[in-house]
Amino acid sequence: MFMRKLIFIALFVIIAGTPFLAVHTTYAQTGGTNVVVDSVPQNSMLNSVIDRVFSSWPWYLARGAGLVAAGILVILMLSGVGFITGHSFSILEPITAWATHRALGIALGIAVLIHVVALYFDTFVPFNLKELLVPFASEYQPLYVALGIFALYVLAAIVLTSLFWVDSKPKTWKLIHLFSYLVLALVFVHALYLGTDLMHGVLRWLWVGGFIVLTAASFVRLRRANTV
Repeated sequence: MFMRKLIFIALFVIIAGTPFLAVHTTYAQTGGTNVVVDSVPQNSMLNSVIDRVFSSWPWYLARGAGLVAAGILVILMLSGVGFITGHSFSILEPITAWATHRALGIALGIAVLIHVVALYFDTFVPFNLKELLVPFASEYQPLYVALGIFALYVLAAIVLTSLFWVDSKPKTWKLIHLFSYLVLALVFVHALYLGTDLMHGVLRWLWVGGFIVLTAASFVRLRRANTV
């Protein structure tokens, strides 16, 4: 959907900017004397937009992938709680519910991976490989970046064990899966203080409200499972 919107915007700009592409010469008649006025060559609207897109695409991609990952995380956690309370199975058939939960986990992993890779190519706040993978190596907001890195590693362990150990090592898988709540807490703080779209306004309050709802639902899930 993001790529479709980008292509649509590009086509619109091309159509709208076509009349301005050529540098032209204007002839004016003043007092019987032909005066030649040469326009000064300058970047057209199209060139400006293209330059902006090419220079800023990693930032937009990282931003979009982060928002997608946050949304998927909320739905994923709610569906996981719904397995214990039974609400997920009242909406979907058990097999479909499990398959959907699994697909959401994979989608979350992909969104986070895109988020990290895009940050590597970003020039607005440049990160090298060490700063993206080693906690506290970055000088930019080291605490909040580190929380995101910790969440990355814990999430990777959860996704991988869910793909390969859920049947062969169910006890280990279940133990590691409980760290999903740690990921939720780490991502909440990471996004709240680093997410551009979550700095102010409605999205910030939605994110805070979503975290409160998930926290309450998590306690219900843990109580139902007799783990607290």
